[in-house]
Amino acid sequence: MYSDQTAVLGPLSLHAEPHAYDLCGQHSERLSAPRGWEVLRLALDLTDKGPSNDDLLALADAVREAARPPEPAPPIHSADDPTRGTRRGHLRVLTTD
Repeated sequence: MYSDQTAVLGPLSLHAEPHAYDLCGQHSERLSAPRGWEVLRLALDLTDKGPSNDDLLALADAVREAARPPEPAPPIHSADDPTRGTRRGHLRVLTTD
């Protein structure tokens, strides 16, 4: 709250905020504000509630992505194809006719 000259320190935000920053525990304890500003420290709920629905959905998406078979490699054209040139490893020799 810039116009109120107040810095609010609380739990991590669920949404991106343009003037909000995530701090680790050590840095949040050492936070200081400019002279004349007030720092409001909101109480943190330190009870372990386990994973949230968002955490479980993110984990399920990651497992699905890891289990997805890899996409097939693009076909390698034969050396007989005059439009493709000659392949040697990752290099390609193009003919200029």
